[in-house]
Amino acid sequence: MAGGAEAATIRRIPLLPQTMAPPSYRPVLSQASRPLTVTIPAVNEHGESVPTAIAGEHPLTIYVDKREIVTLMTLGAAPEALTLGWLRNQRLVRTLEDIVAVQVDWEVNAVAVTTRHGLQDADERLGSRTVTTGCGQGTVFGGLMDEIDSIRLPATRTLSQATLYALMDAVRHHESIYKQAGAVHGCALAQARPDGCEILMFVEDVGRHNAVDAIAGRMWLDGLEGGDKIFYTTGRLTSEMVIKTAQMGIPFLVSRSGLTQMGWDIARRIGITMIGRAQGKHYLLFSGEEHFTR
Repeated sequence: MAGGAEAATIRRIPLLPQTMAPPSYRPVLSQASRPLTVTIPAVNEHGESVPTAIAGEHPLTIYVDKREIVTLMTLGAAPEALTLGWLRNQRLVRTLEDIVAVQVDWEVNAVAVTTRHGLQDADERLGSRTVTTGCGQGTVFGGLMDEIDSIRLPATRTLSQATLYALMDAVRHHESIYKQAGAVHGCALAQARPDGCEILMFVEDVGRHNAVDAIAGRMWLDGLEGGDKIFYTTGRLTSEMVIKTAQMGIPFLVSRSGLTQMGWDIARRIGITMIGRAQGKHYLLFSGEEHFTR
């Protein structure tokens, strides 16, 4: 089975003490990141050989309790967080405590996940698969669309235009693999501050869905809630991107790209404030106007 592509480079800025709420339990994790870029020779318009950095890309097959689940294409910078986030966003595992270990072995391009009680409704969910519009092929397993009405976002929340502009500026100045090698999507988890907007995590991958899942996994491990956060992506806002953002409890979704009709419908249905085509001082507000101030 083919999953959404991506490779996650997570750059994290230390959070304020009151923001951190790490869970008392963490599964046993390998530390198996791979180099984010490789250098290859290329020839420019003058016929000159130019060493050129390109983004890495590796298959990673997820096995849960020895059962093959899906193969993701990834940069391989944070495979453990990617695996946790993917399982979380597919709602195959409900709590972090259900996971005993996540062990990555790049010699066989696989990650072995050990659980305490098995996957949540595995046969039903894995038997019903919707192929989505992600880079590569994103997957939403059985009934995920039916569960979105159970998602509750904070009733009191506001995103200001000044904070949005500060986010765009922070993203623009952030060091990235894209600036070095191109060919990747970037996602950021951010939070409004009195003096602007702080990027808490920045993730890049060869596809945006893996970057989202890597952030979801890291939030899970760090015990971070999403209610006061902003999610930014360079990719388009499809239905799956909106659902994953909502599952992380994040009420604000921003992209420099456009959106799909289904993504727009779901954002309005859930109550997400969705902003697209956001670059510099330009943006289009598509939903959740009541939570946005100028």
